[in-house]
Amino acid sequence: MEVLGVKGFVLLFFCLWIPNEVVAIIGNSTVSSRPTVVKIGALFTVDSVIGRSAQQGIKTAIDDVNANKTILPGIKMDVIFHDTNCSGFIGTVEALQLMENEVIATIGPQSSGIAHIIAHVANELHVPLLSFGATDPTLSSLQFPYFVRTTHSDYFQMYAIADIVDFCRWRQVIAIYVDDDYGRNGISILGDALAKKRGKISYKAALSPGATKNDISILLNSVNLMESRVFVVHVNPDYGLNVFSIAKNLGMMTSGYVWIATDWLPSKLDSMDPVDTNTLKLLQGVVALRHHTPDTNLKKSFFSRLKNVNGTATTSFNSYALYAYDSVWLAAYALDAFLKEGGNISFSSDPKLIDTKGSMLHLSSLRVFNGGPDFLPTLLRVNFTGLSGQIQFNGDKNLIRPSYDILNIGESGFRRVGYWSNYSGLSVLAPEILYKRPPNSSISNQKLFNVLWPGETIATPRGWVFPNNGKPLRIAVPYRISYLEFLSKDKNPPGVRGYCIDVFEAAINLLPYPVPRQYILFGDGKRNPDYSQLVNQVALKNFDAAVGDVTIVPNRTRILDFTQPFMESGLVVVVPVKEIKSSPWAFLKPFTAQMWCVTGAFFLFVGAVVWILEHRHNPEFRGPPKKQIMTIFWFTFSTMFFSHSMCATDSHSYTLNFLQIV
Repeated sequence: MEVLGVKGFVLLFFCLWIPNEVVAIIGNSTVSSRPTVVKIGALFTVDSVIGRSAQQGIKTAIDDVNANKTILPGIKMDVIFHDTNCSGFIGTVEALQLMENEVIATIGPQSSGIAHIIAHVANELHVPLLSFGATDPTLSSLQFPYFVRTTHSDYFQMYAIADIVDFCRWRQVIAIYVDDDYGRNGISILGDALAKKRGKISYKAALSPGATKNDISILLNSVNLMESRVFVVHVNPDYGLNVFSIAKNLGMMTSGYVWIATDWLPSKLDSMDPVDTNTLKLLQGVVALRHHTPDTNLKKSFFSRLKNVNGTATTSFNSYALYAYDSVWLAAYALDAFLKEGGNISFSSDPKLIDTKGSMLHLSSLRVFNGGPDFLPTLLRVNFTGLSGQIQFNGDKNLIRPSYDILNIGESGFRRVGYWSNYSGLSVLAPEILYKRPPNSSISNQKLFNVLWPGETIATPRGWVFPNNGKPLRIAVPYRISYLEFLSKDKNPPGVRGYCIDVFEAAINLLPYPVPRQYILFGDGKRNPDYSQLVNQVALKNFDAAVGDVTIVPNRTRILDFTQPFMESGLVVVVPVKEIKSSPWAFLKPFTAQMWCVTGAFFLFVGAVVWILEHRHNPEFRGPPKKQIMTIFWFTFSTMFFSHSMCATDSHSYTLNFLQIV
């Protein structure tokens, strides 16, 4: 009896404890209907431009969610940080370790390269990835259903750059990019966007993720020999400034050059407190894009709070702090709705993850979020206004209303020269204002303020030069033995002289850019060359052009284009001239005889019609047949030279109307 009493007491205690904390172990599955603590993961590079801002944004968001009594009541949200150390391998290992902690979602990863790997893990374990920094456009594909981007894809940023290039009437750009998933896929989208604007990427200059200054110098020296002077820089923010530093040493930050940087550059500068004068001088004239976030009091208060936090690694933060903050709130709102709809938080082992015999990886410790397939749609349905703007997803899992600030960097700091949005394109008005109006992306509506380009000039650079390593134009010159005043060989440069050469050189000098050229004599100098053969050689691309007294004849115009003649040939044509005497019948010459016959017949027809209508009532059309015929002819003749202003009677006014119509 005593033993039974002890067992009964234990059983009673267990039954009383169950309602407060339901934990059922069924096989290898852990279930909790209303947990007191939920865990989310955070996966990014802590010691990086983006990571330092994101870390403080995540910590602040966790504190705000836990302090808010209206969302997740009775539940504490906890975050587990893992540092990827800018390494794809370490990032993968850290992600696997994170998944052992039964997290319902992961804030991150920051890197697009790591995201491509971790997204496969997320698909298997049903744990959504809320990435605030992976902007590779290909991550939005159907291959990665559990990847949810909480910032804007580079797809939109590249279309913004294409609109800027088209606005400035450039047609070719050189892309300088980091050769990883982030760089390659972003530049690929830029090529597609430029093609729609009839532009193209003339050269793709790739840098390794760990490029040294020597690597950058070699690459910039090679692209500086090319034709295009418009450079789009899409690299990592941690070493991106080295590109501009080396470019300045090579003389590539002067007048005539154009530098467009993606959002990595403003993110880098926003994290520097303050930006030193030397850096601003280095970047003078650069145009950069930054994620547009509305200037609200809530955002200003948030940044003020971050600067006052003790122990922070920096006092300045970029826009990624806002996106990281909103990512935590997105998870909180979605989890609150998920639990209210009857969702359960449970984890189980994946039967596919069986440890290999002798393996030390312990893959069986990875836990599958059973509620992931139901939690994911809840995430995509969330709609709220965050620090970065409206948090709402479209059918492609992209945030709605992507927009960017277009910045012009000068020695005194940033200057906003406009905005870009997929709603209305380039504009000097903020997107928040344009959203209240009908969309208008017409060419006439594209506007930007004046840009101060490198070299402190406001004139839009031409964007190209003749390449230093390019081939000069091969100009054919007839090697004549007569009329040497027009063309002849010369011992001095450029090797030919004459009136035709002087005219051509004068035209070349009027161009606003240099044209390298080489004159090549055509002929042996013993007799005048065959001009038809010369024309054929130009048509066959053996020469780029020809300068000389080449006669324009129909057969030659079919295969070549000629300029307007600038000198007379001196040839005249003599033809006999016959004097033509005037004739009193000259007035008949404008019309042919057939036309005069038709005109006469028409007037006789009109006279006959008038006689039929009038002879019964009008006495002027009566009498002997001879008189009536004379009246018809007279009336017909008079209509050619007189204007009839009235009729015989009002009752026959239709006669006048008929004649006037005729």
